[in-house]
Amino acid sequence: MKHATFRPRFTHGALLLLMLGSGMAQAADSLPVIQQQWAVCQYQQTGKAKESCLEQLSSQADQASAKEAFRTDLLIWSAIVKSTWAGAKGGLGALGLVKEAKAKLEIALKQDPKALDGSAYTSLGSLYYQVPGWPVGFGDDEKAEQLLKQALAINPTGIDPNFFYGDFLLDQGRKAEAKSYLEKALSAPPRPGRELADQGRRIEIRDRLDKL
Repeated sequence: MKHATFRPRFTHGALLLLMLGSGMAQAADSLPVIQQQWAVCQYQQTGKAKESCLEQLSSQADQASAKEAFRTDLLIWSAIVKSTWAGAKGGLGALGLVKEAKAKLEIALKQDPKALDGSAYTSLGSLYYQVPGWPVGFGDDEKAEQLLKQALAINPTGIDPNFFYGDFLLDQGRKAEAKSYLEKALSAPPRPGRELADQGRRIEIRDRLDKL
């Protein structure tokens, strides 16, 4: 895989994660905690520390989603964390995690396809172009493009749908189209409370644009 490619110090996010796990934050919404800690794992950790961070967060996200099974947003984030963990883990050993993430996203789309501005479409589409095809995995570029376009139809100015569609187009060698979507992703409006994630994503976007 590529980086989502099938790719001790206390931080504020780590403290929040421990609070969630110990029950201190049970009265609060767990979604912002998971989102913040995902950004910490993804953009502030490397190597085995990153893999361990995401493994722990995946367990927390799964538990949070199971406790509130009616919440599509938590289900989506359970899948996002799991697929990101798979990217950090890498190799064939990550395929099981990716298949779990795929199953969660498919359920999320049945429950509420517009949840989190169509994030399930974005995440599932990204899996379809980053996972190997048959007989190893379920990768399918045609299916990936279909899903990513559905995400853009719901959230045309969002940083993630534009980034992942641009990355897909770059992967397909469609450079002029890729540049257009990556530049749109770079100019996407900021997401309140997601500053670290936005910062990290913009670094990834600039990296793709440099390749052009």
